[in-house]
Amino acid sequence: MRTTIDVPDPVFRKMKATAALRGVSLKDFLLSAVEHEMAKKAAEKSYQVRLPLIRSKRPGTLNLTNAEIEDLLA
Repeated sequence: MRTTIDVPDPVFRKMKATAALRGVSLKDFLLSAVEHEMAKKAAEKSYQVRLPLIRSKRPGTLNLTNAEIEDLLA
């Protein structure tokens, strides 16, 4: 599939020079860069954040204010 993108001249010159230094075409260089960026984003999305748990004797009924939450996290 073909597409058109606008690239500032300094960035284009740097991309072309980097591709030449690596011995690949500009097309292959750009495709590799895009694939790398997409793989990086996919890896970031699989990261899970572990939040502190606040136990309750009656789950679903705990009402805390922001101040109380800050105190528990401190």
